[in-house]
Amino acid sequence: MPVVKYRLHGARPAPQLIQLAIPGWGGAPQPRADGSHEQPWHCTPFSESARYGVEVLYPFEEELRVTKSQDGVVLDADWGEPPDDLMWPPFRTFGEDYYSYQISLDLEVPAGWAIRTEPHPRYYTDAGNTTPLAVPALIRSDWWPMMFFCIFKAPPLGVTHVFRKDEPFLSVIILPADPDLELSPMTEEEAAAREMSARRLAASRDKLAEGSRWLSSSNTIFDGTYRHLFRAVKARDQNR
Repeated sequence: MPVVKYRLHGARPAPQLIQLAIPGWGGAPQPRADGSHEQPWHCTPFSESARYGVEVLYPFEEELRVTKSQDGVVLDADWGEPPDDLMWPPFRTFGEDYYSYQISLDLEVPAGWAIRTEPHPRYYTDAGNTTPLAVPALIRSDWWPMMFFCIFKAPPLGVTHVFRKDEPFLSVIILPADPDLELSPMTEEEAAAREMSARRLAASRDKLAEGSRWLSSSNTIFDGTYRHLFRAVKARDQNR
């Protein structure tokens, strides 16, 4: 992976690798055991995805509450006196359904790479629907050295999005600037081989999941088949 360099304007926390907060938006510290309620961190694909990138924390003492009225977006915060070196307030309405935030952050990636802003993964685990919804954007920052701003979608009527100090509100993924992908249907031989692999896995599932099966409080059966295979393949690749 490339080295990602950053610079900040003003007193703001540095971006950091995403931390899966437990307890917190990653779920409660309940074990994978009978009677436990299923938690986001129990799911290995979600946990991997959630940690894949960089998070940006809200830096201000002033809490911002964002709502939607019949007249448009409402940005409610007691901003106080403006600092000398910052655009103030740092939030602006943007059309009827969106708002912008001047986050005063510059991320530099090497040529051929880009940064993509996305909703922070805690947006998907927030039962109270208070997490801000960042609009995805791809920035080719190897030739764009500007401090950038982000666009957020306003919540629907009756919902409040909240920015609180030191809470993550945005994730950034580093990826190739141009997706050099080609989609192709499998040949009959390839599809048959995949089907055979799937059947072998299904036939071996009881052995692969041994000691990991549990019944959640919502009466759903879980096991560690994927998790065990993930660890085994990762260990194999590291030893090569």
